[in-house]
Amino acid sequence: MSDLTMLAIDLPTRAASLPQAWRSTVVGQAAGAKLKVLRMDGSAYPAESHDFDEALLVLDGRMHLQIQGQELTVQAGEVFIVPAGMPHAVAPGSHGTLVIIDR
Repeated sequence: MSDLTMLAIDLPTRAASLPQAWRSTVVGQAAGAKLKVLRMDGSAYPAESHDFDEALLVLDGRMHLQIQGQELTVQAGEVFIVPAGMPHAVAPGSHGTLVIIDR
């Protein structure tokens, strides 16, 4: 029997080990979606948009998301789904571990 514990991924530890904040790494795929993790370090991240929906799940800390001229805070344990084509940016002060689920 194989060691199933090798399939478990410690996302906060993986994010903390990344050499640079705001640079995601793919940690797996499921149901056709990529599962990425990154470390937020308090700095802003510029606006971007995608041709697919993107789920932003804050594991710990908080993310200050700027979308449609408004800023909202996504707390630890919350997910925000950004619709395809919608520009979004991250305001300063965002910190912690972010999981991104996308194509």
